[in-house]
Amino acid sequence: MGISRRGFTLVELLVVIAIIGVLVALLLPAVQMAREAARRTQCANNLRQLGIALHLFHDTNDLFPASGWTQVGPGNPAGKFVGWRPLILPFIEQQNVRDLYDFSNNWWEGTNPAVAAIPIPIFRCPSALRGGEVTTAIAKSPRPAMTFANPVAPTDYEALMGVQPSSINPHLANSPYDAGNRFSVMYRNSTTTFGGITDGTSNTVMVVECSSRPLVMRHRSIASNLSNDQGICWADSEGPFSLDGARADGSSEGCGPAGGCTFAMNRRNDNEPFSMHPAGANFLYADGHVAFLQAGISLETMAALATARAGEPVTAP
Repeated sequence: MGISRRGFTLVELLVVIAIIGVLVALLLPAVQMAREAARRTQCANNLRQLGIALHLFHDTNDLFPASGWTQVGPGNPAGKFVGWRPLILPFIEQQNVRDLYDFSNNWWEGTNPAVAAIPIPIFRCPSALRGGEVTTAIAKSPRPAMTFANPVAPTDYEALMGVQPSSINPHLANSPYDAGNRFSVMYRNSTTTFGGITDGTSNTVMVVECSSRPLVMRHRSIASNLSNDQGICWADSEGPFSLDGARADGSSEGCGPAGGCTFAMNRRNDNEPFSMHPAGANFLYADGHVAFLQAGISLETMAALATARAGEPVTAP
């Protein structure tokens, strides 16, 4: 008598394949969420390290670096255009890169563009989008249009200089911001000390995510028809910005409540906080702690966090 061997029927095989497909469909979002959580954690850790470096710069120079120097200042004896990131290189274990950077030239002159081509991992968020190699830049006075022999290396973190009063005041009842109280910790040619942050270091945002530059982002889409003239690499001194508020689709900024510019982040990555993390972004405060703020934060609260001496009451989100 022969042994009967019964194999899978076609129906059973299809059922098994369907079950595997369902399990994969259920598992894939969980895997993607876990990967993004890891990327977000790494991004926050980068900001913490930048916070330590900024504090070490303060310990050495008795003040925080300016967001960008255009005159003689600590670390900038020649009074050239230099940003805050080259100034903190020794404090992020990049002394060798610091030794290559020529502070007798503006950041776009001499050998500095070649130095700007050296990737600095701590300046990059793993969730950011990346375009092709950056070998050109449109002009931003006094810097001319540029062609780089070596592709310059990007950054996803930028100094938030404060708020634009003309953009933010229309959203508020008492128009609290003016030229005297609009700034955060680091702004153009600033000399801010810990003592000068009278709103409290734990209530003042110093550095924000400004992800995926020099790509131009409008909400979650790349605006391939637009070119970015700032934040084109980590050496660029013209990347810092002040808070304006933007439309939901990122098509405009600073247009007030009537124009729909009521969003504080993640609507455009030129001149506004922006990340590729779902639901929010990481922010570095002046005391060195990093917080993930939800994208739905009100413009009023974000403005209060973006100023160091305006005296507003702040409820931590």
